[in-house]
Amino acid sequence: MLENPLEITKASEIKRLKDRVFFKLFEIIPAFLSWSTLLLAFLLSWLAPISVAFFIIVFDLFWLIRIIYLSFHQIVSFQRLKQNLKTDWLKKLKIDYAQNWQSIYHLIVLPTYKEGPEIIASSCEALDSCHYPKDKMIIVLAIEERGGLEARQIAQEIKQKYGDRFFRFLITVHPKDIQGEVAGKGSNVAWALKKAQEKIIDPLGIPYEKIIVSDFDIDTKPYPHYFAILTWNYLSAEFPLKSSYQPIPIYNNNIWDAPAFSRIIATSGTFWQMMQQERPEQLVTYSSHSFPFKVFIEVNYPSKMVSDDSRIFWKSYFYHNGDYRAIPLHYPVSMDAVMAENLWLTIINQYKQQRRWAWGVENVPYMFYNFLKNKKIPLKEKLRHSIVVLEGFWSWATSALLIFFLGWLPLLLGGEQFNVSLLSYNLPRLTSNLMTISMIGMVVGAGISMSLLPPKPAHYGKWKNLSMIFQWLLLPFTLIFFGAFPAIDAQTRLMLGKRLGFWPTEKKRK
Repeated sequence: MLENPLEITKASEIKRLKDRVFFKLFEIIPAFLSWSTLLLAFLLSWLAPISVAFFIIVFDLFWLIRIIYLSFHQIVSFQRLKQNLKTDWLKKLKIDYAQNWQSIYHLIVLPTYKEGPEIIASSCEALDSCHYPKDKMIIVLAIEERGGLEARQIAQEIKQKYGDRFFRFLITVHPKDIQGEVAGKGSNVAWALKKAQEKIIDPLGIPYEKIIVSDFDIDTKPYPHYFAILTWNYLSAEFPLKSSYQPIPIYNNNIWDAPAFSRIIATSGTFWQMMQQERPEQLVTYSSHSFPFKVFIEVNYPSKMVSDDSRIFWKSYFYHNGDYRAIPLHYPVSMDAVMAENLWLTIINQYKQQRRWAWGVENVPYMFYNFLKNKKIPLKEKLRHSIVVLEGFWSWATSALLIFFLGWLPLLLGGEQFNVSLLSYNLPRLTSNLMTISMIGMVVGAGISMSLLPPKPAHYGKWKNLSMIFQWLLLPFTLIFFGAFPAIDAQTRLMLGKRLGFWPTEKKRK
C-alpha cells in the first residue's frame, strides 16, 4: 500500500480507511456536480420554470461577460505571440546572459508507439532547424517494446539519419507489462528519463540544474527559437527550479487537410491555451511542455497516469508546498489536428482524444486529497485552486448543453401557465440576443485562426480559405458532441471507478 500522498493515483492504494473514503468522495464530486446540474435543469424546468428561466438569462449574461473577458486575453496573448515570433531570441540570450547561457543543456524526449517514420522524421527535422546550438541538445527517442520489431527498425533509421546532428541521440525501449504502470506516454517518458540519466547525464557529470527537459508528443515541431526563448525564461525566472515552462500548442502540421470539425476543436484548444498564458496563476502544464531535470529527480515522472502532463505539475506543486508555478512562454509549438483514414474514424478518434484530455479530471481527487494532507499551503491558495479547477471541469461538461439546448426546457416542460406568461414570450428573444452578441468571441477566434494558418498547399483553391471561416458555424455542434459529452463520459467513469487507459491518438497526414 502506498503511503506517500504525492504518489496516490486511486483510492484503493490508500491504506487508512478514512483517507480512502475521502479520496473516493473526491472522485465522485465532479460527476455529481455535472449530473446534478443537468438533472435539475430538467426537473426544475417542469416544477419551477420561472426560476429556471431567470437562471438561464443570468447564466447567458454571465457567459457573455466571460467571452468578452477571455477574448480580451486571447487578443493580448496573440499580440505577445506575434512579437515573440519576430524576436531573435538566441541573439537576446547571448546579450542578456552571455556568461552562463551555454551551460544549459536541453533533453528532448520524443515518446512514440506506432507512428510512421515520416511523423518522427518531421519532428527531428524541426529540432535540427531550431536556432540553438545542437551540441547542447540531447534527443531521446523513446519507443515501446509493444511496438515490435518495426518500431526498433524505424528508430534505428531515424538515429542513422539524425543521430550525428545533436550532442547525443539515445534510443530507449520501454518494456511492456511493468507491474503498476499504465501503458502510455507517461510510463514511456519516465523510463526514457531514467535511461538518459544512467547512460548520458550521470556518466558525463552534467549538473541536474543545468538540464531542461522538453517532454514532447511525437508530432511536436517546435518553432525555430523555442529552445532559445525557453533558456531565456529559465535563466530569467525567479525560481527556475520551481517552475515548468508552457508553450502554446498550434495544430498546424496538417490543419489544411483535417476535416472542418477537427480544425475547430484543435484551434479551440490553441485559443484556450493562449487565454491561459495571460492567466499564469491558473496555468498548468499541458501536452508538450518543459521542466527542469531536477524536477524528475525530486518527484519522478508519473508512470501510472493517463494525464501525466498535468500530474507532473501537481506533484511538483505539492512537493514544494505550493511554491511551484508554470511560466507561460507565449511561443508556439506545432502539432497535429486529429485526422484518420476516413471521416468516421476521424470522428471516433476525435471523441477518444477529447475524452482522454477530459480524463484530466483524475487530478481533482488527487488535488483535494493532497490539500487535505498538506498543512503548509495557505487555505486561501487551496480554495482558489480548488474552485478554478472544479469550475473548469463543470463548465466543460455542462455549459454548452445549458446554452444551446437546456435553455429551451422551460418552454417545453413549463406547462400552459408558464407558456402564456410574458417571461415565456421574452425568454427565447433575450437568450438569442445574448448569444448573438456572444458571437464576438467566435469572430475574434476566426480572425486569429486565419492569422495562425501556415501557407496553403498548392493543390487547394481559393474556396479553401472560405471554408476556414465558415467552419466556425460548426462550433455549437463541436462544443456539445466533442466537448460536453466526452467530459461527462470521463467524469462518470471516475465516479464509477471505471478507470480510463491511455489511448494514443493516430497520427495521419496527407
